Amino acid sequence: MKISGRNKLQGTVKAIEVDGLIAKVNVDVGGQTLTSVITRDAVEDLALRQGDQIQALIKATSVMIMK
Repeated sequence: MKISGRNKLQGTVKAIEVDGLIAKVNVDVGGQTLTSVITRDAVEDLALRQGDQIQALIKATSVMIMK
């Protein structure tokens, strides 16, 4: 599949928490945890499981940093 997004991070699914129609997916990316909130349907359509190797695509108009 081709996609226009260029901000791709390789990672491993650490955990999936499903609550109703929403799911929280924790992904290990180089020792850091990235959390994505997606639909339950997306988790089921992708057949996501703990330990799966995935690519996280990030699209944002801005990235905020705070110290």
